[in-house]
Formats: sequence, structure tokens, C-alpha cells
Amino acid sequence: MAVNLDLAPAACVAGVELATVSAGLKADGTADMVVAMLADTAVTTAVFTQNTFCAAPVTLCREYLNVNGGAVRALLINSGNANAGTGQPGIAMARGHCQALASALSVPVESVLPFSTGVIGQLLPDERMRAGIARAASELAQRGVDQASDSTPDAALKYWDDAARGIMTTDTHPKLTSQVVMIAGSPVTITGMAKGAGMIQPNMATMLSYVFTDAAIDLKDLSEALRSVVDVSFNAITVDSDTSTNDACVLVATGVGEALDSTQVEWPTFMSALTKVCTDLAQGIIRDAEGATKFISVHVSGGNDTAECKRVAYAIANSPLVKTAMFASDANVGRLLMAIGKADIKDLDASGVTVRLGDVLAFENAGIASGYTEERGAAVMSEDEIDVHVDLGRGATAASVYTSDLSHDYVSINADYRS
Repeated sequence: MAVNLDLAPAACVAGVELATVSAGLKADGTADMVVAMLADTAVTTAVFTQNTFCAAPVTLCREYLNVNGGAVRALLINSGNANAGTGQPGIAMARGHCQALASALSVPVESVLPFSTGVIGQLLPDERMRAGIARAASELAQRGVDQASDSTPDAALKYWDDAARGIMTTDTHPKLTSQVVMIAGSPVTITGMAKGAGMIQPNMATMLSYVFTDAAIDLKDLSEALRSVVDVSFNAITVDSDTSTNDACVLVATGVGEALDSTQVEWPTFMSALTKVCTDLAQGIIRDAEGATKFISVHVSGGNDTAECKRVAYAIANSPLVKTAMFASDANVGRLLMAIGKADIKDLDASGVTVRLGDVLAFENAGIASGYTEERGAAVMSEDEIDVHVDLGRGATAASVYTSDLSHDYVSINADYRS
């Protein structure tokens, strides 16, 4: 059950062709492989998990991006199997699948980036993967021959919706959204898709997220743009504090549209739209988190720097005691104070800290606020969207983190994940 998940409608991005198939990686037979073919003018950048046990596809993506300088022609994405914890055999298998797709599309192998998500510790079924790759490549080739059958906007957009569904694992809804802005009098489209519902606290990326724009942007500006927006979007969410082995966030500028760079007056307009797409997707992951019944925003202000604000926000957002209180609509201010205190903020003066639940002042001057009642706090906590505001009272910086509650269903989903 997604909590108020309502993303802006998606639009196709010129310079991207998508094919989604079922390769038999998922037991239920649903779509589990997506191939994105990119224009030869495309520039691609990405950020990845910092987990020491990163998956084979992450290792290979980093290698290929170092070689191709952002000249990526295809993305190969599979769900249902993470190809993580598989050692050198997993890397060799991922390399072989990239070679298979490169041959089918007649592109260099180092221009193919692989991505996997699903169960950790199992090798991908090689024959099924190769058969799926062949089917997806054949579909793309046929579509190029028979353009008339895909000429309507609805038909083209269906490929995007299929792809957003094909990368899902325990998600209950696809996450796909767009923003369109005017640059030098021409429309520039930014469309993104993401998957993820558990094992969520990204570190330089998110579960799997792919954002495309038709603008022409060089690699330096594109990379800086991605890192900037990731910090306030995908690196500001948590479901369970667990950083996946496979996290990846990819930004592609296909180069078939308007040229854009960071010196232009329209650059902030583009960045605002890019931030909106990434933030909506990141929050969409939290709204569709495993077992979620509530969407919780934790805003921390008054810090000496952004890092300490985020440290406090994550201490609150990741606390099982706080998250279960949210699930129960239990206005237990003590749990919030406990979480703030354990964030280990040096020389934090409790008398300068204030805590609000929504617009209800709950804590100030080192004690429960005058006029605060359990009833007023519980009224806020009973909502399906909850804002927690903490002012540290020691500086001028702020940060926000988004999380979900911890329900019985989260435990059930993860206890039954492999059965």
C-alpha cells in the first residue's frame, strides 16, 4: 500500500528506446529485463553504492565508465537477481551479458552498462539472461523497421511504463515521472524512473534510478548536476538504514535537443526541474516502502553544518522505536529526544533544542513544552503524512530526511522474501 503516491505524468525522452521482456528471472513470470538503447550523441554519468560488498554489475559499470568517458549506448537492467556476492564468476557473467547485448546492438562492449537487483548471493541464470537479451534486442530492431506501429504518443509512453515496472522487485507501484522546462525557447524534457522499497539508505545513490533528458550537456556539468541533486533527494531517504549492494543512480543527456551548460542563465531552471524529478522519485520510494502506512519528513535546522543536521535526522528516521511509535500513532516525545541525543552532536545544548510535531510545539527549554498534551501530539501522529521539526539552536544550516514507519507488514515481507 503506497502512501499518497501521486507522481507527475511521464513524457518520452527523444534519444532513448526501451524494450522490456520477461526473461524468467522472477518466479511469477512478470517482466524482469529492460534494455535502454541510447542515441550515439548521449552522455552518461552515474553514482553507485559505497557498500564494500558491491555487486558485480556495479564493479563493471565503474570499469566501463572509466573507459568510455560517458559515451554509453545501452543500459542492461535485470530484476529478480542481484548478481551480488558472486565473486569473479559474477563479474565474468555480467561481462558476458554486456558482450551479448553489444553484439546484438552493434555497439562497443564498454558502452553497455549492466544493472541488477533482487536476491543476493546467487549467480544469474546465464541461458535465460542471454535469451532475454536476444528478445529485447530483436524487439528494438523490429521497432526501428516498423516505426508506424509505434507512432502514437500513448504507444511510445507505454514502453516507459513497461520499463518502470520491469525494474521492480518488492515495489507495489512503478515510479515514473517527468518535468518539461523551456530552455532558449525550446522544451527540454527530464524523465526519471526508480525502484526500491526495502534495504534503503543510499550512500551516493539509490536502489536503481534512471533519469534521462534530451538536452545536450557535457560530462563535467552532467556529473556535477547529478551529485548535487542526489544529495537532497536519493541521499535523503531511509526505510531501514541498510545500504544495498547494488545501488545505482544514472543520469543520461541524449544530446538530441537543446544545448545547455552551467554558464547559461537557464541552468538554474534545468537544475530545479532535475531536482524535482529526483526528489519526487526518492520520496516515491519512501511512500511505497515495504509495509509503509505513513510518510514521515524529518526536518532539522539550526545546525553548525549540513552533516550534523543530517546525522540528527537519520538518527530519528532510522530509530526502530521512533518508527514503531509512528506506526502506532503514539506521541512519545521521549523517543524523539532519545534519537536526537544518540546522534553524538558535540557540545549540543539540550536547552536550546526545540521539537515540533507538525505545528505542535512538543519540547523546548530542556523540557516538555508548556501547553503540549498527548492528545495534541497523537492528532498529528495519526495522520498518514507526518512532519517532525527539530531546531538544534546552534547554527544556520538545515537538512531534511524522508522515511516511513515500521509496521508488522515490513517484518512479514522481509521474513518471507526468499520463500
